[in-house]
Amino acid sequence: MSKLEKTIAKTFLEMAQGLESGSYGVRPKIALTGMGSEHGEENAMAAAKMAAQRGVDVYYIGSLEAEGITTVHVANDEEGHKKMEEMVDHGEVDGAVTMHFPFPIGVSTVGRAVTPAKGRQMFVANTTGTSSADRIEGMIKNAVYGIITAKACGNARPTVGILNVDGARQTEMALNELKAGGYDFDWATSSRADGGAVMRGNDVLEGTPDIMVTDSLTGNVLIKMMSAYNSGGSYETTGFGYGPGIGKGYKKLILIISRASGAPLIANALEYAAQLVRGRVFEVAEKEFAAAEKAGLAKILEAHKTVTKAADTEEVKAPPAEPCTASIPGIEVMDLEDAVKALWKAGIYAESGMGCTGPLVMMSEANLAKSQEILKKAGYIG
Repeated sequence: MSKLEKTIAKTFLEMAQGLESGSYGVRPKIALTGMGSEHGEENAMAAAKMAAQRGVDVYYIGSLEAEGITTVHVANDEEGHKKMEEMVDHGEVDGAVTMHFPFPIGVSTVGRAVTPAKGRQMFVANTTGTSSADRIEGMIKNAVYGIITAKACGNARPTVGILNVDGARQTEMALNELKAGGYDFDWATSSRADGGAVMRGNDVLEGTPDIMVTDSLTGNVLIKMMSAYNSGGSYETTGFGYGPGIGKGYKKLILIISRASGAPLIANALEYAAQLVRGRVFEVAEKEFAAAEKAGLAKILEAHKTVTKAADTEEVKAPPAEPCTASIPGIEVMDLEDAVKALWKAGIYAESGMGCTGPLVMMSEANLAKSQEILKKAGYIG
């Protein structure tokens, strides 16, 4: 066969592989570190072979070999991670999937799960790493990181929901300010009867939002539970793992799996990495960060940072008690008593409570409108 014939044959092969995989001839090069898994190297190599059949050029870093897989031989786990970093830094591969990686502060991973109730795919923002040392700032950033990742994976209009954890309401207020400033995104609506953008347990199971925003520790637990609930936790069977590290100016495509991840999940993680390469994730990130900054992200982050409030030494007495027939939700649990005192200072009798959607401040129906005005001015509600 002549050189020209070989070139033509190779071109047609790549086109055929591209049509089969949806990549149209582009086969991203993704490294996989195989040593260190609780299930052995064979588990990782099985995943590599699955991903190769889906249009990924897998560079397996370990000691095993297989047809269709490029093996980079290393002696141990530590050497494997050094080799992986070297390959990513030098552009020998487009990205990598590994079991641990020390991301800098400001970078955290966007996980991707298959939810059990309806089999929907849902991005969990975020699952490992630290977006910020400040909880609220971190969750606001996580929302942007999740939008970046979802868009790079082909979802042009992902919906956003916030898990009902500490900081959820402040995060919602901040994101509404960002939205009002021109950063365009869509809120999800909870499947519960009262709706809203703050998600509950049902929404996790159903995959109500395309992106579930939470802190990374909670997100880590969610990914673990949804990937391994049917194995007792020892073998992660479903989903795409803990995802890529995303952060402003960060341009290393490193995706995280766990030592308990099984071959099907690792194969999905490799495919997830390839999808991000094809979707030009870093170009998407640059555009999204620019749009968010234009909408006032920096000022919003600063304004909503968690601050330790000085103890209120002023003694505030409650006004005469009256029936509390109305309530105001959406107040952080840590701010609940301060919000009640703010109403007492204004001569309004109020009590704190906990409804099915979270903390409440309760007052008479006659004082509802005035109470909303006071609490909004004080920054307890949006």
